[in-house]
Amino acid sequence: MHIAILGGGFTGLTAAYRLRVRGYKVTVLERELLAGGLASGFKAEGWDWYLERAYHHIFANDAEILGLAADSGFADFFFASPETASLYQVNDTLRVCKLDTPIDLLTFPLLSPVERIRAGAVLAGLKLSPFLPLYEKYSAETFLSATMGEHAYDVLFGELFRKKFGKYAENILSSFIWTRINKRTRNLGYVNGGFQRFIDHLITKIRKSGGVVRTGATVREISRNGNRFTVTVTTGKKTEILDADRVISTLPTPILTRLSARVLPKEYLKQLTGVRYLNAACLILESKQKVLPSTYWLSVCVPEMPMMVILQHTNMVDPKHYGGREILYVANYIDDGHKLLSMDAEAALEYYAPALDRINPAYRKTITGKHFFKAPYAQPIFDADFLTRKPDLQTPTPGLLIANLDMTYPYDRGTNYAVKLGNEVSAQIG
Repeated sequence: MHIAILGGGFTGLTAAYRLRVRGYKVTVLERELLAGGLASGFKAEGWDWYLERAYHHIFANDAEILGLAADSGFADFFFASPETASLYQVNDTLRVCKLDTPIDLLTFPLLSPVERIRAGAVLAGLKLSPFLPLYEKYSAETFLSATMGEHAYDVLFGELFRKKFGKYAENILSSFIWTRINKRTRNLGYVNGGFQRFIDHLITKIRKSGGVVRTGATVREISRNGNRFTVTVTTGKKTEILDADRVISTLPTPILTRLSARVLPKEYLKQLTGVRYLNAACLILESKQKVLPSTYWLSVCVPEMPMMVILQHTNMVDPKHYGGREILYVANYIDDGHKLLSMDAEAALEYYAPALDRINPAYRKTITGKHFFKAPYAQPIFDADFLTRKPDLQTPTPGLLIANLDMTYPYDRGTNYAVKLGNEVSAQIG
């Protein structure tokens, strides 16, 4: 049986690896020249490690990706506990506030003693609670405002939701915040050499076992030929037809609906086209100096600052791997039409410059390089409407399966859940 896998990110590569172990013929089709999706890496001059186009790490309890690494013979993850914090304005002064521990929360200056205790109790409950149907009945704003108080919600989470989800912030389900609190660990993992090394390892294992991974291969259409599928693929100027018994699509839902209009029922296509998304925008800066002396992850809770998070990658990874340069990510999720989408790296830096200058006035003068990456369909809107529209593994068309990152819900997108999907969809083939 021949399985065509559309998309060469972690989900597609995991499915291909698992299916090859079971003896199936597999062909992975990836549009980009480098597989891996947003976890794929690049190297600038003087670097000996890859760097992801969008920031990546794993949690210590990410069993799916660590299991795939162990099964495939990859042992190059390392773990550390870098400082994470949030940026607030306190009495007209910017202040980096750690909120990792109960002690941090109990000394947090923007809440009253009663609010701190109440918020701590709610967060502890979310950490210890299993997933409850309750979390899908209420928005995070409604649930957290009712349990910890409106002021505590707005200070601790309100700006984070507005930065991440924009105009949709008040509609995001409380299941989303449950996963963020329940899943998080202080111990974070990264790959020696960058995540691209793990991606390349999986590709090598697939190819050595007889599987096919094709990059630079753009899928144009999916159709049926009796009980089999035909996939129209363009590589460079060459167009060809690939026959397959099963098709696994890991492509973003809006792309799949365009490609499969001839094989999926109209009502199902209508359901899928209702899912809404935000784009990712990630500016990467190389510099001689850090903007953050010790903090790895800084959530930006200052409304007038336009970024969602800044991440000083070299507060977790030694800058020697990047030619001695410090690496900073400045990241946002943005709606269609946002001006960042039309900017290059230089313009994006100017957009963020006033905020960076407030954090560290000397930083910009030390910047030596900049890279700007944008990606559509990066963050689905996890509201009540999403629950009625998100795809399932099996589609109404027998033999056509979907395993894309919409389906990581209620968990946030990430490599661990991409691998989990790859495991699950490969198990559907029998």
